[in-house]
Amino acid sequence: MAQDTPATSKVTAEELQTFFEAVFTGGGTMRQHVVSASDGEVVMRFDCGPRNLRPGGFISGPTQMGLADSVAYAVVFTRAGITPMALTSNLSINFLRPCQGETLEARGKLLKFGRAGVVVDVELRGSSSDKLSSHAVVTYVVPPSE
Repeated sequence: MAQDTPATSKVTAEELQTFFEAVFTGGGTMRQHVVSASDGEVVMRFDCGPRNLRPGGFISGPTQMGLADSVAYAVVFTRAGITPMALTSNLSINFLRPCQGETLEARGKLLKFGRAGVVVDVELRGSSSDKLSSHAVVTYVVPPSE
């Protein structure tokens, strides 16, 4: 019986980081870091500052949503290669508990890579807790390859 060969990512963590730093230059110093990338899975961290926190030191919802979208974008690239015109078509997030910490971590996992869309599951945690703080499902559309 033939064994399935595991697929490999079309991009490395370093290539993703280089892309994000080159393309998203408007925010000053880059505070999001690609920790790892494999086929259909990416882990990113975001260093939070005062602009990302709510009273009480909670990481804001918009910050969590932004990192969820970024990690899903990167997951698309693990299958499609660097595809800048991949676009978010839906982002649904559930905030499960307050998110605290100096760093926000997101783990994106590919659920489906289809012709009509790509669906990515995202789990988010603050560095002050091992518990999941929020869960998102992000859908992307990828332009047809030429």
